[in-house]
Amino acid sequence: MASVEVENDGSVRIITINRPERRNAIDYATAERLQEAFTAFDGDRDAHVAVLAGAGGTFCSGADLVALAEGSTNRLQEDGHGPLGPTRMQMHKPTVAVIDGYAVAGGLELALWCDLRVMEADAIAGVFCRRFGVPLVDGGTVRLPRIVGLGRALDLILTGRGVGAEEALAMGLVSRVVPTGQGRAMAIALAQEIARFPQVCLVNDRASTYEGLEIAFEEALRNEYHHGRVSLAADGQEGARHFRAGKGRHGAFDH
Repeated sequence: MASVEVENDGSVRIITINRPERRNAIDYATAERLQEAFTAFDGDRDAHVAVLAGAGGTFCSGADLVALAEGSTNRLQEDGHGPLGPTRMQMHKPTVAVIDGYAVAGGLELALWCDLRVMEADAIAGVFCRRFGVPLVDGGTVRLPRIVGLGRALDLILTGRGVGAEEALAMGLVSRVVPTGQGRAMAIALAQEIARFPQVCLVNDRASTYEGLEIAFEEALRNEYHHGRVSLAADGQEGARHFRAGKGRHGAFDH
């Protein structure tokens, strides 16, 4: 049985961590497979959006501490991919995480790595590795403050407490809260909705948003302009023709 399963639903790539007997904890081999799966997705012109999920009712409980206790460690080097696989990748296309059960420790870091997070109503997120002295080394201390703000991030990082779905939604940690059992279906539907849009413009606006976090304001505006020029050349004129023909009026999203 593969520890990472990959399937397609049209232009949506669904990548599932498949170690339910370990609550989808990630060992060395699983991290390698996740890295390979997302590298393949990023390079596939026919796949527009990826959904990251966990099998068996849990998203991911982080690194496999049982394997670590037995002397088998995940990759831990300054360069290259992260201990949990793709967490250092700069993706060029959108990703959506399905948080059901638990997204804790490194599992939370994997969810933070994704662009959007859909959380089931009874799910829990948190830095549970705090109680074991295992650090956040898959981008958690970098991404969490950018998503929820410094104060909330420090609350979660320093206390290690669990956060339920409603609090996670209120603090901006997740994008959607859905009934228990519907996370995967809703995440795929969200991914399909995103995949319907003109993709050159979408990925350029996404890139400009992320890149703008790293540079000065005036430079970010220039960067946005350059991305926009590319998008207008690729998608803008066709989109304007669709508008003139009556499509997309009154908030409609049909193409």
